[in-house]
Amino acid sequence: MIEHTGSGDPARTLALLWRTQERTSRKGKPDLSVDRIVQAGIALADADGLKALSMRRVAESLGVGTMSLYTYVPGKGELIDVMVDTVQAATGREVVEGWREHLTYVARENLALYRRHPWLLQVAPSRTVLGPQVAAKYDFELRGLDGIGLSDVEMDSVLNLVLGHVQNSARGLTAAAVTEKETGLTDQQWWDAAVPFLMTVFDPARYPVASRVGNAVGEAHQSAFSPEHSFEFGLSMILDGIAQLIATRSHPAS
Repeated sequence: MIEHTGSGDPARTLALLWRTQERTSRKGKPDLSVDRIVQAGIALADADGLKALSMRRVAESLGVGTMSLYTYVPGKGELIDVMVDTVQAATGREVVEGWREHLTYVARENLALYRRHPWLLQVAPSRTVLGPQVAAKYDFELRGLDGIGLSDVEMDSVLNLVLGHVQNSARGLTAAAVTEKETGLTDQQWWDAAVPFLMTVFDPARYPVASRVGNAVGEAHQSAFSPEHSFEFGLSMILDGIAQLIATRSHPAS
């Protein structure tokens, strides 16, 4: 199930994000607020994914009628946008020296964010919905790239390259966790069960390179694939490429 950012009314979404039209509870009504509704939505999504998210489920978790929510949040589309913005505040803002160290820190903080809130992977960023937390996070992540010789467009592209790798790695980690939970088998247990059959049908002489490399990978990771290794290896390669780009700015070709 994929939801899309920016699917709600733009004006109402931005008013919610920036709290320009915050409503207060009416006398005698439950103490509702945008923040309480958003936190309830995040809790539901954290527990059961976005498939569990609906205005009705949020209302039930708060002990109110569904229609009560619409005084504060126009609909599910706007709610998801505010949820996405809200969780961005959880990423660290530690200042580290050096652009490479900064991007490594940013990558690991974003990976941790996906692990805390896997439902973020079910939200397609169809449109950039700029809320206060998204803006603060983006500004912090760019500041570590400022003044190293890249243009403003290149700074944005470098950051998006790293964050795209993080998202892809997070998908692998999440898929592995879900598979283990749903099957009741770890990756190692699955392969232990599969190997006896494979040994009867897989001919190493016919697939010599695949056999050699597969054995090396299995010994190294105790699995056919390691999302953690893929994340670290890919990040290192990306950072090396960025270093080459920066070097061309410092020492342009004659």
